[in-house]
Amino acid sequence: MLNVQIVVWRESLEAMLVIGVLLAWIARQPDPKRLSRALWLGVGGGILLAFGLGGLMFATQSGLDGEALELFQVVIVFFAAALILQMVTWMRLHGRDMKRQLEAGASRTSEGRGRFGLATIAALAVGREGAETVVFMYGMGIEQQGRALFDVLLAALLGLAAAGLTAWLVARGARFLSYRVLFRVSEILLLLVAAALLGNGVDRLIGLDWLSPLIDPLWDSSNLLDDATGTGRVLADFTGYRARPTASILIAYLGFWVIALWRLHRASAASANVS
Repeated sequence: MLNVQIVVWRESLEAMLVIGVLLAWIARQPDPKRLSRALWLGVGGGILLAFGLGGLMFATQSGLDGEALELFQVVIVFFAAALILQMVTWMRLHGRDMKRQLEAGASRTSEGRGRFGLATIAALAVGREGAETVVFMYGMGIEQQGRALFDVLLAALLGLAAAGLTAWLVARGARFLSYRVLFRVSEILLLLVAAALLGNGVDRLIGLDWLSPLIDPLWDSSNLLDDATGTGRVLADFTGYRARPTASILIAYLGFWVIALWRLHRASAASANVS
């Protein structure tokens, strides 16, 4: 469940960063207590939004069966992979200006709609991160039940705790630890998770006979590293490794990494031009 921990860690870290920036801005204002209450009200609202989305997704699933349910789950898996790519690209483009943008937005809303505006900023920021986490966890835990589902939830809690510890260390100025370095490392990890989700979706389409495998398998490395047990299973869950890959899944992986690297390159260039 390393993939769940990484996703929850990264998403929670972003939410904590937003809250930290807003709290630092509030501390410099004339009436920090009043604004702090509005901020935490917004955070609570964002968490409720995320839980609401989770409830809606499970309610939708419970009302489906057969092919309709399979289609819904496959769509969520692909959507989660695309959402990770979009999130990583967005952070590469806007990450360095996030603090300035948040503070500017907080100043505008506090002058206009006051506490309600600040609460809205917090609710939308936390709600967005929470909603993304819900989609990712659903996509990664679709087939989990019983003990496996408990492991997913435990991994999510560990990811949340790791995010809190990371934010605390960065806030305390831990040596060699910065948000910039952390986000660069997490970009790679998240893209590996997205590739694994993509592979899972392609496998499901092939299993449903909705997609041709083209060549099955291209090779067989199960004698060296089986993807069903041990280290191979961890790599399969985390990176999409297949000991017996089909041509379809290899094409999907190649297409994903080409698009991902191209988008990151464009985002980096655009961010440098703005700076």
